[in-house]
Amino acid sequence: MLLIRGGRVIDPASRRDEEGHLVLSEGKVREFLAGEAPKNFPGRVIPAEGKWVVPGLIDMHVHLREPGYEWKEDIRSGTLAAAAGGFTTLACMGNTKPVNDHPEVTRFILDKARTEGAVNVFPVAAVTRGLEGKEMTDFTELSEAGAVAFSDDGKPVASALLMRRAMEYARPFGYLIMTHSEDPELAEGGAAHEGWTAQRLGLPGIPAAAEDIAIAREILLARQTGGRVHIQHISTRMGVDLLRMAKRAGLAVTGETAPQYFTLTDAALEGYDTNAKMNPPLRGEEDRMAILEGILDGTIDAVASDHAPHEDYVKRCEFVAAANGIIGLQTSLPLTLALLAGGKVSPSRAVDLLSAGPARLLSLKGKGTLAPGADADVTVVDPDAEWEFRKEDILSKSRNSPFIGWKLRGRAAVTICGGRIRHSCQSGIDTDG
Repeated sequence: MLLIRGGRVIDPASRRDEEGHLVLSEGKVREFLAGEAPKNFPGRVIPAEGKWVVPGLIDMHVHLREPGYEWKEDIRSGTLAAAAGGFTTLACMGNTKPVNDHPEVTRFILDKARTEGAVNVFPVAAVTRGLEGKEMTDFTELSEAGAVAFSDDGKPVASALLMRRAMEYARPFGYLIMTHSEDPELAEGGAAHEGWTAQRLGLPGIPAAAEDIAIAREILLARQTGGRVHIQHISTRMGVDLLRMAKRAGLAVTGETAPQYFTLTDAALEGYDTNAKMNPPLRGEEDRMAILEGILDGTIDAVASDHAPHEDYVKRCEFVAAANGIIGLQTSLPLTLALLAGGKVSPSRAVDLLSAGPARLLSLKGKGTLAPGADADVTVVDPDAEWEFRKEDILSKSRNSPFIGWKLRGRAAVTICGGRIRHSCQSGIDTDG
């Protein structure tokens, strides 16, 4: 048994926010105890005074690169970075090699995660075979193999007809389709947000409309079919407005953003910093503020890292030729906690964005809550810890982050997955393997 003693227990799914003690036993949450801590507890004790005790964080948009690109990242290194960042569950995208468009690939990922992973891994399978946008995968076979959602992430499904068919097929089963919303013709050849920064740096632009048009299409198709659709990594003002309108209309449309889109703008491209190159690109200040508003008013359902590791040489090159994407598993928590400044976002809302919200969207039973009987996935957060994100602290195989050298506030003190301690930066507490 394990006792987490004296922390502020924040569990949005159970509407709990109070100080107390959490007992874990046999891989499950046993009970919450108020009042004084038990004396002579027959198990390990983790002191959590002055810290938050929250449901294990869930990142619903991660690239673990295995199979096929293990030099960038693999399941072992990616899940170690996740544990250090406070995450106990990851949903990994299907743009691997081979693509996760077949049950055997799904099962391979799950088998590797069971034997080598430090945290839970749930595969997201492809919508179309080979990510080619021509032929649907077999959703039922992939779901039975263990896929929790479907996405051609990194490649938009260009055909509106195929996306309609996918939503129609998925609706009776409740499958979630996650979309990289981008009009490929409008975005073709672009390397940065189409705005003043790109113009001044001489970089080809990607207009916000490339994202907005695609989001509008997915919403209209969701209205047509009644299917569930989730908009990934929203980066534009209009994208937030469209999602808000879809929710007001009662459609089964949800959306996420990533910390980089409410923390940075395209000004981060100064000096042609390829570690700030991603897709969708960093936008302008107006877009950043709109995303913050979408978080504040509940329009945005989750924060996900879009963790996209790349080796050094595909980033240290001409800006236009550089690969898109950044790592984010070890910085998502503190960057999200920065939203607490000024009191506009509550601790409960921050936890919901990083845990309870993703659990609801992916229908992960036993995750995203600390209710009795839930899985013993718990993150102990030190919201006041001040630290610097340094290259030598990165557990991912890749180092492509614009946040290296940043002074951050808030971090995971202890990460517990299935009742086992997978990460700790508290003295006297050892990890379980």
